[in-house]
Amino acid sequence: MTSLQRTIDAVRPLCTKSMEEARRRQDQLTKPLGSLGRLEELSVRLAGIMRTARPRIRDKVILTMAGDHGVVDEGVALYPRQVTVQQVMNFLRGGGGVNVLGRHVGARVVLVDMGVDHDFEPVEGLQIRKVARGTASMLRRPAMTREQAVHSLENGIAAALEEARAGMDILGTGEMGIGNTTPSTAIACAVTGVAVPLATGRGAGLTDEGLRRKIEVIEASLALHRPDPKDGLDVLSKVGGFEIGGIAGCILGAASLGIPVVVDGFISTAGAIIAALLCPLCKEYMIYSHKSVEIGHEHMFEYLGARPLLDLGLRLGEGTGAALAISIAEAAAKVLDEMATFESAGVSGPVQPGGIVDEG
Repeated sequence: MTSLQRTIDAVRPLCTKSMEEARRRQDQLTKPLGSLGRLEELSVRLAGIMRTARPRIRDKVILTMAGDHGVVDEGVALYPRQVTVQQVMNFLRGGGGVNVLGRHVGARVVLVDMGVDHDFEPVEGLQIRKVARGTASMLRRPAMTREQAVHSLENGIAAALEEARAGMDILGTGEMGIGNTTPSTAIACAVTGVAVPLATGRGAGLTDEGLRRKIEVIEASLALHRPDPKDGLDVLSKVGGFEIGGIAGCILGAASLGIPVVVDGFISTAGAIIAALLCPLCKEYMIYSHKSVEIGHEHMFEYLGARPLLDLGLRLGEGTGAALAISIAEAAAKVLDEMATFESAGVSGPVQPGGIVDEG
């Protein structure tokens, strides 16, 4: 049995006992029932994921997967592919948006080289799990072989397991890869069936001409390869990316260990779709951080039946939205764990179900 299959088999349904206990505690806290809205829902979900009625988040990690894309050579990106390695170096020095927001919320940012067209020296804060130095152009041939797709997933699993051994109890996904909105859009269209022009955005700022070219490339690639929308490996291998496979893998790895996953933006959600195709149960472990400006993101959420926590007009990626949403998840857990109950605080509870003596 492969490590991929072992990981998928290890993912369990959420713990209903922990969720029921958490829900009962929420209803006893010193506040009107339901008054903290989605924070209450999130805290109960965290209880089910972490299999404890009072989940606590202490070690927050953002795994930023990096990889290059052969399809950049087809004129679909505003920036040259060397920006990928330049930005990875920037992140390693702590200068990226994800680094700033990671520090702000107390999360460690770990870079994972999944397929950058550069050979990095080992350095703290970097996991080297390269499948190859970039994918092939999906306009010409499959982005990767099926074996490479499995390799990317298993490397993503290994990245998550390494951080879990170091104490990680919540994972945020992130990515860096010039041109990666193109394979992400191809994945969205292949799986959801939405027409390419309705799901294709401008990425890092394409002109009208660049956007037309991007749509042409995605349409031609899908017509050439005809990925099976029910086979995550087929979709990933034909029109995906190594960092997208890595994201899917780290989601599976975290879920297998009962660790919640905060999914970043558009590219990370493409990885989430691949993970969900391979292991539908893992969807219960995913918390969607925000709605991206990328127009295809809404179609992804509709397919996944998901509702993001935030809508801030973000489109940077890297793990920036995940960082912000990790702080919300931590807040939800703290409310459940640290707020007093009516009994412990000596506060009068509701006079009758649905009524509160004094709302202050």
